[in-house]
Amino acid sequence: MSSFDRLRVVLVATRNPLNMGAAARAMSNFGFPRLRVVNPYHVAFREARSAVGASHVLASAEDYQSVAEAVGDCTLVVGTTAVGRRTLQHPLRRLEYGARLIRKQLRTSHVALLFGSEKSGLSNEAFSHCHWLLHIPTSQENISMNLGQAVAVCLYELARDGKATPDLPRGIQKQSGASAAEVERITALLQEAMVASGYLKRKPTSDAEQRLRRLVRRLKLPAGDVGAWLGILRQILWKLRN
Repeated sequence: MSSFDRLRVVLVATRNPLNMGAAARAMSNFGFPRLRVVNPYHVAFREARSAVGASHVLASAEDYQSVAEAVGDCTLVVGTTAVGRRTLQHPLRRLEYGARLIRKQLRTSHVALLFGSEKSGLSNEAFSHCHWLLHIPTSQENISMNLGQAVAVCLYELARDGKATPDLPRGIQKQSGASAAEVERITALLQEAMVASGYLKRKPTSDAEQRLRRLVRRLKLPAGDVGAWLGILRQILWKLRN
């Protein structure tokens, strides 16, 4: 499998099918075939006329109801943002540096690269599923890019040094990180434990779930530890409830 096959470009709540077509065309231009969409505004995006030469990318796009489902098989989830006046709770990396980290992860596991709607970008809830955020350096006079352009710029940066990070040689195994779906299961159990212990009543916050999700992702749990963490949390819950 090519490392480019391991990247999932995820368009979240995209409103304009022409922008989706332009994003698909950029994916085809640079050799990234895996498109996923979360709650697209228009259902007719698969026939977008802007997807010149990339109809196969749209035809094979996977449709999801939530970000959690769309990134479930990925060990690294990266959101994109123009920043603007937003207060961010994640590490923010410029494109040229972030692309190097993504290429390195693609050598061994799946990565999700998230793009938000044209109107408002990614929501805070979508951000909570991300490990860190990616920023394209633009002029402060106009920081927001067209969706298709943003996808093209990011994928060009990923592709231009692709030969610098080949797959690992056969026989060399690198321990992979926990998938987003596994991390989400740990997050859910930890939240149950917080409720059962009364912690959330003692320190209530309106965004407790998003904070907890960010906290767990910062741990960078390896896949081999998932079973142990799930077992520990289930035992804690059993004790709290009995």
